[in-house]
Amino acid sequence: MKILAISGSLRAASINSMLLRVLVSVAPPGVEVAIYTGLGQLPLFNPDIDMPPPVVAALQDSLTTADAVVIASPEYAHGVTGAIKNGLDWMVGNDSFIDKPVAIFNASPRATHADAALREIMTVMSAKLVEAACVSLPLVGARLTEQEMRADPHISRILFSVLLSLRDEIAAAGTLPRD
Repeated sequence: MKILAISGSLRAASINSMLLRVLVSVAPPGVEVAIYTGLGQLPLFNPDIDMPPPVVAALQDSLTTADAVVIASPEYAHGVTGAIKNGLDWMVGNDSFIDKPVAIFNASPRATHADAALREIMTVMSAKLVEAACVSLPLVGARLTEQEMRADPHISRILFSVLLSLRDEIAAAGTLPRD
């Protein structure tokens, strides 16, 4: 099973990006989590461009070939970041999210507007939001390092559970055999 993880933050010290790297480390055998790192290289969305630039086509291919997607994005000005919105806008009009199991991570329970915006965007793009895999963790202000997040049994257990929920959703859809 292949999961594509996308952080909506371009910051080097992003809590959301750290959380996705911890997700990679707790993946059970048979579950591959790849972190997409090209969000900052995408050009601004322009609907007049008929043929998407290669970097956009690569993102679409990564999304299309993934069995599921995890998005972790901070909230800026009561919405998602411009980087994640731009990346998602490039995917409107293609089938990269249609019926795709998606989990949304929220590293700050106060970031309700970004969470709601991502849910709305995914609904419009016909993704399948897997509620059991959508998590909100109070990490902002906790000042945890990535190693501390990885070592925290509560965080690791939640992230492992997310992966199992996504695996179960994919298996229920008939594209992955159940254990």
